[in-house]
Amino acid sequence: MTETSNTVRESHHADVSGGWLRPAVFGAMDGLVTNIALIAGVGGGGVAPDTIVLTGVAGLVAGAISMGLGEYTSVQSQNEQIAAEVAKERRELERHPDAEAAELADGWVARGLPRELADQVAAVLRDNPREALRVHVQEELGVDPDEQPSPWAAAGSSFVCFSVGALVPLLTYLLGFTSLWLALTVGGLGLFLAGALVARFTARRWWLSGARQLLLGAAAAAATYLIGRLIGVGAGLG
Repeated sequence: MTETSNTVRESHHADVSGGWLRPAVFGAMDGLVTNIALIAGVGGGGVAPDTIVLTGVAGLVAGAISMGLGEYTSVQSQNEQIAAEVAKERRELERHPDAEAAELADGWVARGLPRELADQVAAVLRDNPREALRVHVQEELGVDPDEQPSPWAAAGSSFVCFSVGALVPLLTYLLGFTSLWLALTVGGLGLFLAGALVARFTARRWWLSGARQLLLGAAAAAATYLIGRLIGVGAGLG
């Protein structure tokens, strides 16, 4: 297959190995749900609008930093673990190239490849250490050692998307409105829109994806509102 045809074929697929989509989606949804639930909880407790804004901003800053650091640590740790396993496989290939080639061929035969062809391909790879390492790692670990996600991309996308998501339910208060239900409505619209946008990457129906996120966020907000209401009344705030 020519280079041009490879490019055409690969252009039909989204980049699923860059390490940004999962933390971006998770960050945005977490930011929305966290601050919607937080605002519902303190609002249900009957606190003043200024206190709601302070609580929401504190939740935004703390959550965004936590998400960014958590994603960086998670992805970096995963990459370091993979690097350690790749180094282990490299040593095995250097010490026992024939045994590793036989193991690779056996695996292909078990999946239906003719024995003769499997042995031939494994022998060719054995004489090409760099490609042999890549194929062995893909076969045994299920990852491509040359295409690991960036911890900085994961951290940055998570931080930014959490911040944007957490800002949405605060917008009405920042614009001078004091209605808790207006803030929660705007937050709900943000959840639905975020879910609908995610459907562009997953081929899921946009309204189903949006409705799912809205229902999950509404459940979280209802729980924290009820708790805030009970505690606020008990403390004489309601």
